Amino acid sequence: MQDGSIGGSLNARLAGVVLVALCLLLITGCAATPRLAPATEQALPRQAMVENVPFHAQTDYQCGPASLAMVLNHADIDVPMETLIPQVYLPGREGSVQPEMLATARRHGRIPYVLNNSFDSLLSEIAAGHPVVVMQNLSLPAWPMWHYAVAIGYDLDREEMILHSGEEAQRIEAFHRFDATWARSGRWAFVALPPGTLPSTVGERRALEAIAAFEQVQGPVAALPAWKGLVEQFPASGMGYFALGNTRYAAGDIQGAIVAFRAAVERREELGPAWLNLGLLLAAQDETSEARHALNRAAALPGSWQTQANEALSRLP
Repeated sequence: MQDGSIGGSLNARLAGVVLVALCLLLITGCAATPRLAPATEQALPRQAMVENVPFHAQTDYQCGPASLAMVLNHADIDVPMETLIPQVYLPGREGSVQPEMLATARRHGRIPYVLNNSFDSLLSEIAAGHPVVVMQNLSLPAWPMWHYAVAIGYDLDREEMILHSGEEAQRIEAFHRFDATWARSGRWAFVALPPGTLPSTVGERRALEAIAAFEQVQGPVAALPAWKGLVEQFPASGMGYFALGNTRYAAGDIQGAIVAFRAAVERREELGPAWLNLGLLLAAQDETSEARHALNRAAALPGSWQTQANEALSRLP
């Protein structure tokens, strides 16, 4: 009885493994090759490779720290993988989760930008010379096996990705096989860039959020080049100029802050906080006429800034 019971248990376990393997074959076998937008395919080079991305072998659930070390080392941050392990590796989860990955990049002076969940964005960033951390599920959705890798190259003609993954440097995966595992994470990916350099595919809102989160960690002086880079890439961004004004003020550049706040309200007339800050700084510079105009605009726009605007108006000569 005992022998039969043990054998039955073993047979049941093996049957389950075979079933999972068959399901994996079906999923990867049926996965379609991702298609790029015509404009993206026309703009991209047929092959691209990010050079000099160091490789760190990923073992014992440490693919998160290893992947982060690769992109940080490529971005001239000299941090050993072993230093990152306690910062991003959660033993209870046997791995790393996205917030810790992003937060650790910020602590080491780089801005993590989460991409827009598309194959176009992934290849465009590689073509721009940015290694990309990608999150994959190497198993089934019901039994996830989460894994981080670094995408460093592609070949459109051969429909192949090149990744630093696991214990293999420059691993080659077919587009369809890679995308099948990447899609199970919602195609989550990010690049870690120095302040002042923005991804080639980032949208204004994601850039604002990424830089604001970085400034909370590193402070306004460190974030100043990032805000300058944002308004260069998005010259119509009223919020970008508002953030630039606040950062310049924090850095002691009063005239630069006034210029930025003026640019902010030119682009977004309903931006009450920018009118308030502009009015306060102009009043401090004895520019009474323009200060009154700015403060009146702030006081007329609904929001928490109205009280301060009215108080500042009452103090003007």
